Amino acid sequence: MALTQRDFKKNNGHAVAIFGEVLADVFPDGSVLGGAPFNVARHLQAFGLHPVMITRVGQDDLGRELLEEMQRLGMDTSGVQIDPVHPTGQVKVHLSPSGHQFEILPAQAYDYIHAGVTHMVTMATKPDLVYFGTLAQRNMESRLALDNFLNYGTSPRFLDINLRDPWYDKHTVRRSLLRADLVKLNDEELAILVKMLRLPGRSPQEHAAALIKRFNLDLLLVTEGDKGSWLMNAAGQVEAVEGAEPPQTFVDTVGAGDAFASAFILGILKGWPADVTLARANQFAAALCSVRGAAPSSLAFYVPYKQEWQL
Repeated sequence: MALTQRDFKKNNGHAVAIFGEVLADVFPDGSVLGGAPFNVARHLQAFGLHPVMITRVGQDDLGRELLEEMQRLGMDTSGVQIDPVHPTGQVKVHLSPSGHQFEILPAQAYDYIHAGVTHMVTMATKPDLVYFGTLAQRNMESRLALDNFLNYGTSPRFLDINLRDPWYDKHTVRRSLLRADLVKLNDEELAILVKMLRLPGRSPQEHAAALIKRFNLDLLLVTEGDKGSWLMNAAGQVEAVEGAEPPQTFVDTVGAGDAFASAFILGILKGWPADVTLARANQFAAALCSVRGAAPSSLAFYVPYKQEWQL
């Protein structure tokens, strides 16, 4: 089963334009750069693609840290806007015996992504695929920038829905689904959409079919943690793959979904079959659970996958 009917150029430097938040997870003892779009971008960079991150950071220490990290990784920084007023995005992580609680702060730089600059960068990038989520749509200014971003050409639009309470609503979800071609979500998010959108059906696959039909999607991708993942195309064909072996040393699941998305996008652009893409995405996401946080500290982490996948 093919993932898409599109014939991408056979090259090793596919451009992927990635719109959305970059932020710092702030723990009591320090901060770590993250945000789903940024995590996906740095994985794709390590895999040899050309991601262009379209975001906005503050004129502050965290913003400078981000730019330095992107330069260290060899990433394109042309889409990173500097905001002289609003701070670089932050998520405060509150630790407690019952688990972590995440406080996504309002009025951050990524809420004010400039539409005109976004349009110019996207036109210059000429992406083979565009990626977006829902969190960076919570403010009008960034929503307008996203509209400009999604109006570019005929590049397939990959929505990684990433619902973050309380920063989503029915309007944002519907608006995003209407603009998407390919959608990734986890089983819990699918259950939320079933209630929110009143999707018919008695099983996840019936719900998926209803979602595809209602929003004219090409592909719906559903992850189920260590149980694996499955997808359904517009014709109703289903491909399912069991979860990968867990790492010998398990640390946390932070960023596992972003790792999955990056490997899946890689498979789309490289023309891998659906079952191979799902298996490799499961494999990479499971491996990431062996490191602290959303990305490895060393690029050596990617070498075995680049060799095995002949990148």
